[in-house]
Amino acid sequence: MPVRVVESSAPSQVPVLLQAFSGTQNVSNLQKEEAWRVNVRIQGCDLEHGYLCGTMEALNVPLADTPVVTFWEGEIVDTKNYAFFTDKWEATSEDDIRHWTKFPSFSPLLNQVEADGGKSLDLSNYPYIFMRWKEQYFVNVGTDCGLTIAGFYYVCFSCSDGSINGFYYDPNSSPFQKLELKSTSEERSGFSSSSYELQ
Repeated sequence: MPVRVVESSAPSQVPVLLQAFSGTQNVSNLQKEEAWRVNVRIQGCDLEHGYLCGTMEALNVPLADTPVVTFWEGEIVDTKNYAFFTDKWEATSEDDIRHWTKFPSFSPLLNQVEADGGKSLDLSNYPYIFMRWKEQYFVNVGTDCGLTIAGFYYVCFSCSDGSINGFYYDPNSSPFQKLELKSTSEERSGFSSSSYELQ
């Protein structure tokens, strides 16, 4: 899907990162400890509509002969387009609070989110960007690859160091699978405030 950079006429306070990340997803359960290496590429972002998309590549997946690549679409929690309460994908408001509170950066927002879903918060200058990523389909393998994409990720991006942390939610999977990613782009401090449009 082509992406076109559109310079915004009004300066945005939200840094947008069209770049690559690498790290791990801890998929441990009560029976065994397990972590997969993960690569993520954010390929498109539209701040005005709170949308972003990209690909996720899971390496060393036990039942797969090859790395598993998925395409995902995301929602930026900006309180204009998307709030902290998911209201879909089988997530209740209790599930949302349980996952968002795993991020220390969410603590100062908790009372307001519990009061009105965070709709009255101004997150434009907040040093973290909260998102949800929902994998839509497998890119290079069939659905029999040993992975499920039924759930979604609660995600927190740090504007100061470019790191991403997340937690996978699927009521039928191991709870709180932690995603930890660092930027692999060469220009680590080069956060852009341009808007991006998908064509």
